[in-house]
Amino acid sequence: MSFSTEVKEELVRTVPGSRHCQLAELAAIVHFGCRICEDKDGHREIVLHSENEAVAKKYFTLCKKTFIIGTGTEKILQAIKVFDGDKQVRLLQEGVSHILIKNSCCRRAYLRGAFLCTGSISDPQKGYHLEFVCDHETQALQIQEVLHSFELEAKIVRRKKYYVVYLKEGAGIVDLLNVIGAHLSLMNLENLRIEKEMRNSINRQVNCETANITKTVNAASKQIEDIQLIQKRIGLSGLPDNLREMALVRLSHPESSLQELGGYLNPPVGKSGVNHRLRKLNELAEKIRA
Repeated sequence: MSFSTEVKEELVRTVPGSRHCQLAELAAIVHFGCRICEDKDGHREIVLHSENEAVAKKYFTLCKKTFIIGTGTEKILQAIKVFDGDKQVRLLQEGVSHILIKNSCCRRAYLRGAFLCTGSISDPQKGYHLEFVCDHETQALQIQEVLHSFELEAKIVRRKKYYVVYLKEGAGIVDLLNVIGAHLSLMNLENLRIEKEMRNSINRQVNCETANITKTVNAASKQIEDIQLIQKRIGLSGLPDNLREMALVRLSHPESSLQELGGYLNPPVGKSGVNHRLRKLNELAEKIRA
């Protein structure tokens, strides 16, 4: 099961307790996951066109919770403000009536219904991306407006004939899951984020240490090469005492760091002193090469 499916399965089980919130979520499902048709007798019908089983489950759960069994379609359409004053059907593409989503709790329910019908979220192991895919720009703008009311910086992009509202930041996606009540999915995402950040941190540390080791090994190899050249061409006996001691210590301890080399000298010398002596040996080797 994909992470997106897990989120939707959790949202199906999340049913608001207040009737006004139930109507807001039901309105979102009708606007984003249904179409309104007329049968042969001229009666209006609400037809689910979403292929997602979760949408159908939530639609019928909300209808059962909100209305008396046997309530007609027109009563439902009237309750979710799809009828105007003359009982003319508003175009679903115009978006949910603002009367239904004026409260913060109702906006949460609206987003939950919209995500069930049009939303998806990528596998957190691969990246962070959440989106709502809308047929009409007005629908996308309404979702974006509601997201902005929760300080979620969503953007809209045109993808072929669709309008896509999206979030790409992991923190923003976590906040949205909290807003729509997907708390279990939120915890799972946070755990995955922590694991991912830890792996990245460890990888950066290992890469840094590897780079430092490589740099140290390369520097030591060059120092030994310089000393061996001096030893071959002019010998070490003619060097000043401090440089001769330094050369012999380096040859005896090819894998030691500068700080460790300083401890082998008599008297011990700090890292900067060791570096100074090795630089003098390098200068002498470069003169020989020239």
